[in-house]
Amino acid sequence: MSSVPASSPDTAAAGAGATPQRLRLAGLHKRYGERVALKSLDLTLAPRSFVALLGPNGAGKSTLFQLLTGLFAPDAGEVEVDGLSLARQTRQALARIGVVFQQMSLDLDLSVRRNLQFHAQLHGLPAALARTRIEAAAETFGLAKDLQRAVRELSGGNRRKVELARALLHRPALILMDEPTVGLDPKSRRDLLAAIKDDVAQRGSTVLWATHLVEEAQAADRVLVLHRGVLLADGAPDAVTAQLGGGSLEEAFVKATA
Repeated sequence: MSSVPASSPDTAAAGAGATPQRLRLAGLHKRYGERVALKSLDLTLAPRSFVALLGPNGAGKSTLFQLLTGLFAPDAGEVEVDGLSLARQTRQALARIGVVFQQMSLDLDLSVRRNLQFHAQLHGLPAALARTRIEAAAETFGLAKDLQRAVRELSGGNRRKVELARALLHRPALILMDEPTVGLDPKSRRDLLAAIKDDVAQRGSTVLWATHLVEEAQAADRVLVLHRGVLLADGAPDAVTAQLGGGSLEEAFVKATA
């Protein structure tokens, strides 16, 4: 894959008064009845980083993403994106986020182009700029021949490529990927990982990639292990392996979250 046309979240942030952290969570807490989904989570993510959020089903990964995208409000705590409060500066903070949800969120009956155009319009991109970015994204992700096709005609891997192209269209500083490779074949999974890592390298974006697959976490710069709403370990893959008791990352992860 060729790289996504470069833009710099770091530069954009600097223009508005740079902050050293792309994402800051302070005391983030969420419960559903008696069940605590996230327990007073403190976390910072730096610019230009690919971070894997590793956890078993029910760890709190999806809850965290729902809070980060404003779908739900936390019971306590604060979320900041490039220094912008998600609670008090909601529109500006959300404008700096791109999301690929676990469940597909494309309109199956619209063409690839119309899905991307709709997203561009939501973010206020001028029509000419939107056309340029859509054409470039289609070329980048091998979708140029599919722009006029309805999304329902595409394979699962190509639908995911459309979702990634859409998430990157407005050049977000923070990209949230909620178990994006579920149901994909190995090649599509590798392609998606490569595209995301390329965006981090080219634009300086920050990626938070939620997964329960250890092999995906091993490709990250940094691994966060979440279990029952609590952060168990944080660091490079080898450091996290050591924090969780050694052996392989998979062995340590399984033992810690059993």
